[in-house]
Amino acid sequence: MPIKSYLAHPHKDKKEELISAISQLKQCEVVPAENRDILVVVTETNSKEEEDDLRLKLETISSLKLLAMVSGFDTPQKN
Repeated sequence: MPIKSYLAHPHKDKKEELISAISQLKQCEVVPAENRDILVVVTETNSKEEEDDLRLKLETISSLKLLAMVSGFDTPQKN
């Protein structure tokens, strides 16, 4: 189960729009920074393929200027 965290940088004056867009993705949690114009985004998916699809969705959001992964790990699923 991939869990990753990102810093998301919005385009100028698009922070609220970016929060709204990312919040609509069910595998994401968004925490806006209080002292900067950035967001912390935590994702949790069920597979590498689902994580790749989610990353592509994030990267196509028009209010997103830059998405930088901060941390990521994958927990093996038990059979």
